[in-house]
Amino acid sequence: MLPNPPVASHAERVLIVDDVPDNLALLHDALDEAGYTVLVAFDGAAALESAAQLPPDVVVLDALMPGLDGFEVARRLKADPRTAAAPIIFMTGLSDTEHVEAAFAAGGVDYVTKPIRPREVLARIAAHLRSARAQRQARNALDAFGHASLTVHELDGRCVWQTALARQLMAEYFSGGHFERGRLPPEVLVWLHREVLRRRAGAEPAKLTVLPQATAAAGAALLSTRGAKRLSFTLHAVDPDALGEGQWLIVMREADDAALLDGLVHGFKLTAREAEVLYWVVKGKTNADIGDILGSSPRTVQKHLEHVFEKLGVETRTAAAALAMSRVRGLEAGR
Repeated sequence: MLPNPPVASHAERVLIVDDVPDNLALLHDALDEAGYTVLVAFDGAAALESAAQLPPDVVVLDALMPGLDGFEVARRLKADPRTAAAPIIFMTGLSDTEHVEAAFAAGGVDYVTKPIRPREVLARIAAHLRSARAQRQARNALDAFGHASLTVHELDGRCVWQTALARQLMAEYFSGGHFERGRLPPEVLVWLHREVLRRRAGAEPAKLTVLPQATAAAGAALLSTRGAKRLSFTLHAVDPDALGEGQWLIVMREADDAALLDGLVHGFKLTAREAEVLYWVVKGKTNADIGDILGSSPRTVQKHLEHVFEKLGVETRTAAAALAMSRVRGLEAGR
């Protein structure tokens, strides 16, 4: 029996992956005695299947196994939003720099060398679980205030972690299954790359509005429209002093403009489409921009705008925007 083993909190799940039965048995007994729920896999494929069915809170992973090695298993776990937040501790008989670097590059947070010392492994698991719980609480706090957040790799848009609300909103606004596979949707990845370049060039952030499946262009805030609702994305460096280090924080916020559009319809006796056109005029959009957003030609937008001018009794876009903002509470200029 281990003297004073760390006690698990609420039977947290530990997935052990090793092709050596003796190692599995040794760790299984120690973890079980400490109060953890222990999941066991003898190879990489079984580990991925187990994690998909019942996501673990932490993974203890053998680096070198037949078939899928531990490094590839770790990369796949980190690419899956369901398991991306689970800390991965590598087990290896090798302590040379190359394998240690490979372990961290694959997403590991720690490693232990064989022969395994159960008490050391328990201490490391407890420490990483404490850190993971703190991060989870921070993510939940962001969600509670309506700030859905995720951290992504700059190069390929691979998601490092995300809040539950971020996962929900991405599923609602984007099709194609990219985020379910742990990647940003293509239009958001394009926006990320262009905005990163703008940041490094010292350019001022700019906002952008696109339909869910439109091609994104540069801008600090990307807006996906879904009826009267819209989703804004803002970009933040994970470490403001380390631009170019490869990871960025994206914060999303959903807004519902149904009440504003309704106010324009009833306040000026506009049609629903005229209200939408006026809304985007207030936001500073050109006819071409509005056409892209609403799926209309600039000429059609101009016809709607002429009707808006007539109903508002104005002659210019600026006058129309000013009158709309004065009559409809909460309607503000912006991009």
